[in-house]
Amino acid sequence: CYHCKLKMEEGDPAVYAERAGYDKLWHPGCFVCCTCSELLVDMIYFWKNGNLYCGRHYCDSERPRCAGCDELIFSNEYTLAEGQNWHLKHFCCFDCDCVLAGITYITVNDKPVCKSCYMKNHAPV
Repeated sequence: CYHCKLKMEEGDPAVYAERAGYDKLWHPGCFVCCTCSELLVDMIYFWKNGNLYCGRHYCDSERPRCAGCDELIFSNEYTLAEGQNWHLKHFCCFDCDCVLAGITYITVNDKPVCKSCYMKNHAPV
């Protein structure tokens, strides 16, 4: 088995993945996504750099995913903030929803807040 490296016994059910090549076989329970371990038997699978992927994690390896909407980001313009990728319009002030990309913000309780909302709602008086 390509995954667990145990010997495949004659007569055991095996999964063959054409995209991986003719020399690789898996036990049905070992044919899983390398990221989330989702069973891929009877599912669409992707093969990349010697690894099996479910659809979601294959796409994540190709494009960044927005932390705000959980959709893939196809635009070349996006922002990286708080250690995550965001569509420009989705990185917003938690209080007033103004777009924060490219402007100064303050983090309050792990939520981004624009400067004016911080002064109005959160700054010590």
